[in-house]
Amino acid sequence: MSKIVIVGANHAGTAAINTILDNYKGNEVVVLERNSNTSFLGCGMALWIGDQIQGGSDGLFYSSPDKLREKGAKVSINTEVTKVDFDAKKVYFTNAETPNGEESYDKLIFATGSLPIIPSIPGKDLENVQQVKLFQDAQAVIDKLDLKEIKHVTVVGAGYIGVELAEAFQRKNKEVALVDTAESCLATYYDADFNKLMADNLRNHGIDCKFGQMVKEIKGSSKVEGVVTDKEEFATDMVILAIGFRPNTDLCKDQLETFRNGAYLVNKKQETSIKDVYAIGDCATVYDNAIDDVNYIALATNAVRSGIVAAHNVCGTEIESLGVQGSNGINIYDLKMISTGITLEKAKKLGMEVSHTDFEDNQRPEFMKENDIVKLRIVYETKTKRVVGMQCVSEYDMSMLNHMFSLAIQEKVTMDRLALLDIFFLPHFNKPYNYITMASILAK
Repeated sequence: MSKIVIVGANHAGTAAINTILDNYKGNEVVVLERNSNTSFLGCGMALWIGDQIQGGSDGLFYSSPDKLREKGAKVSINTEVTKVDFDAKKVYFTNAETPNGEESYDKLIFATGSLPIIPSIPGKDLENVQQVKLFQDAQAVIDKLDLKEIKHVTVVGAGYIGVELAEAFQRKNKEVALVDTAESCLATYYDADFNKLMADNLRNHGIDCKFGQMVKEIKGSSKVEGVVTDKEEFATDMVILAIGFRPNTDLCKDQLETFRNGAYLVNKKQETSIKDVYAIGDCATVYDNAIDDVNYIALATNAVRSGIVAAHNVCGTEIESLGVQGSNGINIYDLKMISTGITLEKAKKLGMEVSHTDFEDNQRPEFMKENDIVKLRIVYETKTKRVVGMQCVSEYDMSMLNHMFSLAIQEKVTMDRLALLDIFFLPHFNKPYNYITMASILAK
């Protein structure tokens, strides 16, 4: 049996801990967590802020230090790891009870996650400049929204979190500006003609979209009073920095091999460049099946799977990750968008020879009283016709489509095979010549 030290109890860390304790009895599992809680579902943060969930924040936690301890883990919270000696196999840490602590290990798993990107701009340290990553961050924002002085909120960054927060603040009856250097929102996940639909959706609900602008300064004496971009200046009372995240690898980035963005480089067993040391979740790379190469895709689902894979391997069961497709989705004012794999624009930037097929149609036959328009795009390699990406938008819940296309990319399905896929028909659900089949048939 082994002594396994896990640094971090986020989604990836919690998955690894539970997998080890549930499947491999007798191992000593030591968890060192810098935060005061574990397993916070940050994806529900905007829903909490916008009063769209019931029961407060309790439902956003699916585990806790006490639950992990009950299963047999030795868990230390509010604990900062300060150094790792890979030769001696020792981890050094500090907390209130143990200022100079150390733990030896047989196997070590890094689950240190990611950190918010904070730009070096004047005014970033003013009161009411907020970041959104941890439970405490969301709580601080919620507390401040009750202040009468907070009437206008500026969200910097129009990725998933930024867009979700913009909706949340508007639902709290705040004026909202959404700023991004890109020409639209969700630029990483969708092609221009898709993300334009979301941008129009935001504007139709009163969000002031200031795209193609870079924030140069946050103005104010002690509190936020305004924002200056490279194109304009406007008044605001709170600024949310939602620019993105970077891998939290500062601790050992000079000792372990890293990816171009600083993430720990791992193989399909989650092994790093040093024996008996693993990395999982947002601090590590993934294998991207869409591009057939190593990549960095920070998603909770990827993190959980990586934690499971690492846990089995550290306990002697050799398994490899199947790779990922980066499947994702968003629902803003009932406009639903999903994507998996790679966009047309991103594929071309990477030098891939790709084509695409689009199809737009009703979800159900026209004789049905309730119906919704669905817009679908499939991206595929021009020569092989291998599916490498999918995007879809509708007010209908077509999210399960993501699972099918994720599997198609993973298994290298071609457009020719997709066109002949056995898809059932019933008017309650779809059309006999449905948009998946039609898009596939029309591919050249």
